[in-house]
Amino acid sequence: MTPPRAFLSEVRKRLRVPADWRERVRFHAPDALSWRLLALTFIFAASVEVLIVAPSAAGFHERWLLDRLQSAELASVGVEALPYSAVEDDTAEQLLAIGGVQAVVVGDQGVRRLLLQAPNLPRTPDLIDLRKRRPLARLMDPWQTLFGHPDRSIRVQARPRYRSGDFIEILAPAQPLKTELKTFLRNSLLTSLFVSLVAGALLYAGLAFLVLQPLRRVTRSIEHFARDPEVEGDPPSRRQDEIGRVERELARMQEEVRQSLRSRARLVALGEAVAKINHDLRNMLTSAQMASERLADSPDPAVAKALPRLERALGRAAALSRNVLEYGRSEEPPPQKVRAPLSAALTVAAEDAGLSPDGVKLVKALPARFNVHADPDQLYRILVNLLRNARQAIESDPTRADKHGAVRVSGSTADGDCVILISDDGPGIPPRVSDRLFEAFVSGRASGGSGLGLTISRELAANNGGTLTLIETGPTGTTFELRFPN
Repeated sequence: MTPPRAFLSEVRKRLRVPADWRERVRFHAPDALSWRLLALTFIFAASVEVLIVAPSAAGFHERWLLDRLQSAELASVGVEALPYSAVEDDTAEQLLAIGGVQAVVVGDQGVRRLLLQAPNLPRTPDLIDLRKRRPLARLMDPWQTLFGHPDRSIRVQARPRYRSGDFIEILAPAQPLKTELKTFLRNSLLTSLFVSLVAGALLYAGLAFLVLQPLRRVTRSIEHFARDPEVEGDPPSRRQDEIGRVERELARMQEEVRQSLRSRARLVALGEAVAKINHDLRNMLTSAQMASERLADSPDPAVAKALPRLERALGRAAALSRNVLEYGRSEEPPPQKVRAPLSAALTVAAEDAGLSPDGVKLVKALPARFNVHADPDQLYRILVNLLRNARQAIESDPTRADKHGAVRVSGSTADGDCVILISDDGPGIPPRVSDRLFEAFVSGRASGGSGLGLTISRELAANNGGTLTLIETGPTGTTFELRFPN
């Protein structure tokens, strides 16, 4: 009987279900951006609804007062239609009950006429003049009614519509208006809440489809690439907007990084192979040098004639092997900077570089107590490379019969930096390689070289925060500038 797991694997294979189907169908809980976007959509929608509800409440408040004014105005017209403007008490109470007011006053040419008598009130009524009400005051009126005193009354003045006169004024209790205003606001807020929920949900759904879903896809692609760069993720979408361009650019950069990682892996393997070859080659060269030393005692003139060339070839091969190993280091150790005298470092480096008073000599032009702030070991390696290159350039000059020359080293301070100039009187560097002199395996000597000395020297100078630059070169010599910060 086929095991269930094997059966499911076979079904997935036949149906061509991707191996990461669980990851694709897994529910993704809203992340921080999703929650923020959802909250902002509801906040914005609710804010718009609040801006709508506040003027609506002011409009409802004003309409309620205008309705009472119209009812009172109609009642006043009926009162004045009776003889001598006389109204019995029962009739006045009925008119007041119909209008929902406590008193009616008509003003005409500065004269106030009381048509319906107001009762005694426990509090002074508040005046609302609808003829010259400012917008801000209109917006505040509903809230004063809602949060005002329970015994509050309102005096309302407006221009008459059905009769002559300057104004008509009524006195009405605020409690009925407050009750109706609460009902209106409750219904408005419920409607606003429903509209905000629907609008927020639709807006969030649109943003999720247009923005959040593509961003999640980009995020998943980055996370998958970080876990395993060799595994290619889903292809980018065909969208032509900014997000589509981001997806395609991300896919392109991931492919470039993937190719770089593959090239780096091949270079690492090649470097390990070169290191092993170098190790064996140096052992072979050591054996060859020992054999050449024995050949020095041979009386055969042909051997004596060929021996110097053999020794030079073995020396160049050993130097190439040593420089390749130094260049192949993954990184130089962090510099241990100290302030050391340059003169003493030059003396040791010149001796190891093969400079001597009988051949190519060192000429110092340094100020008294001239110090350099750098790693002593790395500074030594830089100076040895530069001095050795200068000596070899002078000695390889075919126009110089005595092989004598000089390497001049001067020091100064400029812009807060320590500046060292190394100049020789050799034949100069060929123009074809002067522009690429600091590239690896590019040699400026016609006799051949590893082409790594200057590359390593520039890296060591940069490791100490400095620079190594070719200042000038020509038939009269070459000058390098070595600069370190103080």
